Amino acid sequence: MDLEGFMAAYRRAWETADDGLVASLFEPDGVYHNTPFAEQRGREAIRAYWQRIKLQRDIAVRYEVIQAHPGGGVAHWHTTYQVASEEMFRMWAASAGTPMPPRQPGDPLPRLALDGVALVELSPAGLCRTFRIWWHSTVVK
Repeated sequence: MDLEGFMAAYRRAWETADDGLVASLFEPDGVYHNTPFAEQRGREAIRAYWQRIKLQRDIAVRYEVIQAHPGGGVAHWHTTYQVASEEMFRMWAASAGTPMPPRQPGDPLPRLALDGVALVELSPAGLCRTFRIWWHSTVVK
């Protein structure tokens, strides 16, 4: 698999909330850096981290390969989704380092937009060795 194939499968995994698919894109000891200071090492840890995707609805992912080479490359990605639980909303606020916007009891949960860059290192077998993302998020108004 090349970078384009990886990003297409990553998009499909996110849009369908398929934690098994995303884990299968990685080497058994692959590393997913969801922030510069956090990592999930190995398929089971990656799959466990991706359980949070099941708390998102109406997910749309776009990406553009910026630079590719046989061992991976760089892609720009943009995702929007509807937060489907208070738990997901709290996780987003904590991971984004963003204070939770003011909400009144009963207010609908927000739609979020994430925009980021991915640095992907692929093995000769075409599986991901290392996936690093840097991103910023905002509430869609």
